[in-house]
Amino acid sequence: MSTNRLEVLRSLAAQNPGDPFTRYGLAMELSKSGQLNEAVEEFRLLLASNPDYSAGYFHGGQTLEKLGRLEEARSVYEAGIAVTSRTGDAHTRGELQAALDLLPI
Repeated sequence: MSTNRLEVLRSLAAQNPGDPFTRYGLAMELSKSGQLNEAVEEFRLLLASNPDYSAGYFHGGQTLEKLGRLEEARSVYEAGIAVTSRTGDAHTRGELQAALDLLPI
């Protein structure tokens, strides 16, 4: 089932690469299936074309953490905090701050 969902999401993303919902769904499905490097790339593409898509920062950072890329995760969380501060998304800002606070120094 997961493979079929990935195929559908990849096809949709290819048809409309600027659609943030599809790109986010693809990134999440890749992460869920353990394809973490591909997921990171999808989160990067999502945020490059939709920098205010706040959930992408949280889940992108989480995926980087799973890969042990903690400094990159820190940068993503910090960028997300700046975005959510600007857009007024207090809920996601709080999640990003909590994730940042939990990163080892």
